[in-house]
Amino acid sequence: MRAGSGKASRAIHSSLLSPSGRGRGEGKVEMPKASKTKTIFICQNCGSESPKWFGRCTDCGEWNTAVAEERIEGKTRWTPLEERERGKPVRLLDVEDRVTERYATGVDEFDRTLGGGIVPGAVVLVGGDPGIGKSTLLLQVLVRLVENDFKTLYVSGEESASQTKLRAERLGPIPGELLFACETDISQVLHYIKDVGPQVVVIDSIQTMYKSEIPSAPGSVSQVRECALELLNYAKGSDVSVLLVGHVTKDGIVAGPRVLEHMVDAVLYLEGERHHNYRILRAAKNRFGSTNEIGIFEMREEGMVEVINPSGVFLKERPLGLSGSVVVASIEGTRPMLIELQALVTRTAYNYPQRVATGFELRRLSLLLAVIEKRAGLHLSGSDVFFNVAGGMSTEEPGVDLGVVLSVSSSFKNKAIEDGIVAIGEVGLGGEVRGVTHVERRVVEAERLGFKECIIPKNNLSSIKGFGKGNIKVTGVSSILEALERIL
Repeated sequence: MRAGSGKASRAIHSSLLSPSGRGRGEGKVEMPKASKTKTIFICQNCGSESPKWFGRCTDCGEWNTAVAEERIEGKTRWTPLEERERGKPVRLLDVEDRVTERYATGVDEFDRTLGGGIVPGAVVLVGGDPGIGKSTLLLQVLVRLVENDFKTLYVSGEESASQTKLRAERLGPIPGELLFACETDISQVLHYIKDVGPQVVVIDSIQTMYKSEIPSAPGSVSQVRECALELLNYAKGSDVSVLLVGHVTKDGIVAGPRVLEHMVDAVLYLEGERHHNYRILRAAKNRFGSTNEIGIFEMREEGMVEVINPSGVFLKERPLGLSGSVVVASIEGTRPMLIELQALVTRTAYNYPQRVATGFELRRLSLLLAVIEKRAGLHLSGSDVFFNVAGGMSTEEPGVDLGVVLSVSSSFKNKAIEDGIVAIGEVGLGGEVRGVTHVERRVVEAERLGFKECIIPKNNLSSIKGFGKGNIKVTGVSSILEALERIL
């Protein structure tokens, strides 16, 4: 009885699994397989993937670049080769020559940073801190382009149409042909671009775009990389210029994979202090122009206003007859600029003296302080040194080294530098003043603003022609000791 009852129960169980009642193994109900989600870690610098978290990337060697990302197994991110359009290699010699004319936007400082304007088919990445003015600047660029009969499209994934219109009305009259779309799906964005046929497109921002085939959230490493690649491929095939807005991390670099900066043709950073009205648009990469070129803007209620005379603007609040203040001539890209350096040297109240720098690299400042102490005999080891580039500017140009040495020494001795002097020169570890590039441009800029004397490296005297007889005197020095004897 027990054996029979067991067979009967198995038969009943089999019939439940087989609704048609045709016996075991027939009419089986297939349960859907659950998608498996796994977590992978992607290096933001090189894009390599790992199933486990890593402190240092094994491919590129960078530290703390691992970002976690959820991925669904079984979903492919790539289009099979047979479904893609196949091209054919051609001989480079047979490629037709084309003279590419840039699109002059009418915003001269923006055009200057790009090397003369927007190149057709170029992809430009514009990064900067939140609220620095990236969207406002690019909206102004599109307004000027439309006024010059260009067809444009502004795609926003962060603001609605009404919000963007409110911002545009502050800039002045809105052109009737300025097109706008609020979308985050990259496939739909490309559909809009194909329908409209614009010459210039703004994507605000690339971190809000997503591709539905990729099972990860917008802003992730995979989404940012793949969406940028879609736009890049379309831009190169259709000569549509694409301007991408990119968020930055706390370290000041564009969020997402570092490979994004390698993909685009130009990378621009909009810099500036929150408590200053001035903004600096700096080219960190440009395949079609000079790198480290800058454009100067002033943030006002009516938008970003170009600064035509930046040297005069940054020097207009300079205190006269104050120790620790000196004017230097820096070259930013191709533009000579006069900026003020300020140093404050005081006796320290701590066991270890403080070294604080704003707008200047701290390591470079420490190196120059060691040179001053060793070669000039000024004992700074018991003093705090606070250094600042006035006006919210920042500079990494080696031609301002002599100005740093003079400003620190002036504050240490509490002696003011003459108001009409401009310092130019790179300082070596031996205390020597080395030659710099574009010295004639720097001297011309100093003369234009009414300065009376330029202290330059002695090796650059041969490249200065026609100076010393007019309104400005040029003095050559070979060491920091010689410069200090002349000025202090």
